Amino acid sequence: MNAGAVPEAGAGTERDAPPAAALLELFERMAVIRATEKAAYDLFMSGLVKGTTHLAAGQEAVAVGASAALRPDDYVFATYRGHHHAIARGATPEACLAELMSRATGLCAAKGGSMHLTVASGSMLGSYAIVGAHLPIACGAGWSAKLRGTGQVAVAFFGDGATNIGAFHEALNLAAVWRLPVLFICENNLYMEYTPIQTVTAVEQPAAGRAPAYGLPAEVVDGNDVVAVMQATSRAAARARAGDGPTIIEALTYRQYGHSRADPGKYRPEEEVDAWLKRDPLTVLAGRLRADGVSEQAVEERRGRARDLVAAAVEAAKAAPPADESTALTDVWADGGAQWRT
Repeated sequence: MNAGAVPEAGAGTERDAPPAAALLELFERMAVIRATEKAAYDLFMSGLVKGTTHLAAGQEAVAVGASAALRPDDYVFATYRGHHHAIARGATPEACLAELMSRATGLCAAKGGSMHLTVASGSMLGSYAIVGAHLPIACGAGWSAKLRGTGQVAVAFFGDGATNIGAFHEALNLAAVWRLPVLFICENNLYMEYTPIQTVTAVEQPAAGRAPAYGLPAEVVDGNDVVAVMQATSRAAARARAGDGPTIIEALTYRQYGHSRADPGKYRPEEEVDAWLKRDPLTVLAGRLRADGVSEQAVEERRGRARDLVAAAVEAAKAAPPADESTALTDVWADGGAQWRT
């Protein structure tokens, strides 16, 4: 599958697809994420969110599809573009938005912000601002699971730009040598910040194309089809739990905003944007639901529920107290000195 091509609808996902009731739940989860991201954008533009944000609108099917195939105790590691992963692993829109607004009720008590969302209760062990830094850490989590014999898998989500980082290759090699239960899931949205990934990468598929060098299986999937992502993740997780080692999944998707709030995304061809917007993951799943006999009214009810939930979350986050400065140095690992090692 060409990395720059818009995937064809429904390719390879009809067999063993979830029932309509389960798909409706996935649709609502994606709609909640989309509405939360829109709220984050609006709050940022109104001055209520400080710093920057990296929105993942258009990439919801990757997080939701993968999470639907995982166990609650499987480990998840995300990038700074991790709002969708946090919510997919159990974070509420209110906690996420409060975190972005530096409120005491935030997901990390206002210590993480947009780029460091963490859901320990959902085994999401952080969002990482340094590109590729979490990939070796996922190997460590996978090694721990293997040593303890828990059957857990570790899943590292990363963008296409991370495939040209040394940590990506180091992590793949280590996972392959030790046959670690790690899933490397690339959210290939075609751009590493502002640069088209294909202009700086020697292989057509920046993640899956590197798999043969490490003797790893790889799969390229439609990252805007939640069922395709779920099925690919399920296959890879089963391999990992059986002791067959890691897998690379490259999910072709598209971010609908620019790289960050400072980026209007004008470098992307208009026809490319239009083509991918027609393959919006919510539109794709709504079409599947209609084909399964689900009424338009039922789909819109779920979309409306998501909007109402997020609207209430916005008001609750706005009303929450600001973070207490006296807690700034609590719940941290070290103060930068060496005494914590003894």
